[in-house]
Amino acid sequence: MKVNAIVAGVGMNKFGKHLNVSLKQLGGDPVLGAVADAGLELGDIEAAYVGNCAAGTVTGQESIRGQVILSSIGLGMIPIINIENACGSSTTALNQAAMMISAGYYDVALVLGVEKLFHENKMTTYAAFAGAVDIEVRDQMIAELSKGQPEGSGKNRSMFTDFYGVMARNHMKKYGSTVEHFAMVSAKNSLHGSLNPKAQYTTEMSVEDVLAQPMIVDPLTRPMLCPVADGGAALVLVSERKARELGIKDPVKIVSSVLHSYYEHEPNEEDNVTTRCIAEAYNESGLGPDDMDVIELHDSSAVCEILTYEHLQICRPGESVKILENGDTTLGGRIPVNTSGGLLRKGHPIGATGASQIVELTLQLQGRAGKRQVEGARHALAHNGGGTIGNEVAGMNITILSK
Repeated sequence: MKVNAIVAGVGMNKFGKHLNVSLKQLGGDPVLGAVADAGLELGDIEAAYVGNCAAGTVTGQESIRGQVILSSIGLGMIPIINIENACGSSTTALNQAAMMISAGYYDVALVLGVEKLFHENKMTTYAAFAGAVDIEVRDQMIAELSKGQPEGSGKNRSMFTDFYGVMARNHMKKYGSTVEHFAMVSAKNSLHGSLNPKAQYTTEMSVEDVLAQPMIVDPLTRPMLCPVADGGAALVLVSERKARELGIKDPVKIVSSVLHSYYEHEPNEEDNVTTRCIAEAYNESGLGPDDMDVIELHDSSAVCEILTYEHLQICRPGESVKILENGDTTLGGRIPVNTSGGLLRKGHPIGATGASQIVELTLQLQGRAGKRQVEGARHALAHNGGGTIGNEVAGMNITILSK
């Protein structure tokens, strides 16, 4: 379906450890910010799509998370749809809202991604991640992934950490990449994050600083793995008709929103869920990798960013390390990646991550990104997926925006 929706307003709070901040406040404040940014009132919103994963596990709030959060700021009566889809929950919410606007059902829709992950008991936080796999084979997965690594996978660290360790070791074996290359990703994103006041970590790190940190799983040190975070990000989407009515001077249009899920295929088959989403998004938008000016991708680990360069076709097969070494993905380079600091520095509040990527890209396309601004940015891409089935992502979202 052809997408026909405009991002009219964005809002986001600072990601971080907010033990004393409620889920209501983490979600409510960005909504109020986005509505004000759009020049609208709460009463103008016709429907709301709320992405959240872990509230049931971490806070005990189940079933009516969106209704509870939005009623606390005076927004009710309208359809409020709760969406849980792993780390892609809020871009899935974006997809659904954009489709409903494109179909003509609504002129104004709210998208909210919100998550509260920090808990006094770390096991509660890890439990939020442990359910994002097929639980019938989870113990077997943990045993396989953590072979030769320190004990405690799924207990004192997320089981996904071990998954990234395997990916990193395989990449080193196949392409000759080194731990220094993974450190380069973390250092680059720390530079970008140092320019983003909404990022959880704003201290710039050198490659040497990254390498000097404790190793969590071989070969990844702590800054090569994304930290959990609490936070919220909100978007107000409007139809083209409503955008003209509002007189939006710098509209950011969603030109493609693609969502697909894992499916059974041969292990080495190139046509997997990620490559299929990316190809469809480029085709649907009429744009290609060479048209992208800025990208926010799901760098849940440093190796994930390197692998995704190739998936997104911004480099030739096997040349992902080369474009990193050339500085192509750094601010000022050919195609800056994760100007927000990415998950590695901004943090990863699961349900809010995808929406926060769209916040960053909207600011970039409108020239509002401050010191991390990509000059002349006109087209942008967000890559956001989550959960694991087998050795692959369970759900993948690709969004392309144009100025």
